Amino acid sequence: MNLQTLSLYCEVIRSGSFSLGAAAHHISQSAASQAVRQLEDELGAQLIDRTKRPFMVTPEGKKFYEACHSLLEQYEKVKAEISQHRQLLGGSVRVAVIYSVGLQDMGFYAQQFHARYPQAKIRLAFLHPKEVVDAVVNDQTDLGILSFPPTSRSLTVIPWHEEHMVFVGHRGHALGRKKIVTAKDLAGERFIAFERNLAIRKAIDRALRQRGVKPNVAMEFDNIETIKQAIVIQSGVSILPKSSVSREVENRMVVAAPLDMSELIRPIGIIHRRQKLLPPIAAKLIEFLQSVKR
Repeated sequence: MNLQTLSLYCEVIRSGSFSLGAAAHHISQSAASQAVRQLEDELGAQLIDRTKRPFMVTPEGKKFYEACHSLLEQYEKVKAEISQHRQLLGGSVRVAVIYSVGLQDMGFYAQQFHARYPQAKIRLAFLHPKEVVDAVVNDQTDLGILSFPPTSRSLTVIPWHEEHMVFVGHRGHALGRKKIVTAKDLAGERFIAFERNLAIRKAIDRALRQRGVKPNVAMEFDNIETIKQAIVIQSGVSILPKSSVSREVENRMVVAAPLDMSELIRPIGIIHRRQKLLPPIAAKLIEFLQSVKR
């Protein structure tokens, strides 16, 4: 039994999957399953009921997970403190990030951060906006990165950057040739919207409503990637952050054009628990993200 095996066990339980846990540790699924069985043999207790699909965590398994999780967190904290004392930034920082920011940007920033601080590790989790907030509030992550960060007494919000929104249509769409797309231009279009409960949807609806336009909503999705796919197959048009479609525009999969709604931007913020004492690596990552330009 070692820390790597305990970390693997925690990842299997957290993800609810041997395959995902194995992938996170760059080993095969069978190796992950065998490692967990060895843990069970050492403890003399069944941690996971494999007869269920998906598997069920036994009461002993849950208790062992909580203990391992606490042990690993304490280990990372002490490791970071020792590294700081030696003037070497080390340890790991947990970051929950929404898909559109994580898939597009965080790989780049993580590489740059690691190049500057080789002893530091960023543990990324891609989640939906509400899940990011819940993870921060419940201390399941050190930092959260999301759009339209909520105001809350339990959260500290650090503005990061703002992204302008643009009209997006399939590659042959006539509006893509306009210098400026107006709200009224969208009135007759099949509109692919974000789900109603999302802050970005409310901001778009508000901007259109102020100009007397009610979009013809044909579809609703909870993420940018699915909306882009729907646009590519000519299911409709949308309004999206400019940076989120840069690759698709470059590859001529879609067209994008500026809007006459200058106030329509997507703010990106970094959040953490207000009462939480951040580990040195988390504070340094915030400083790094605010200083680095892509």
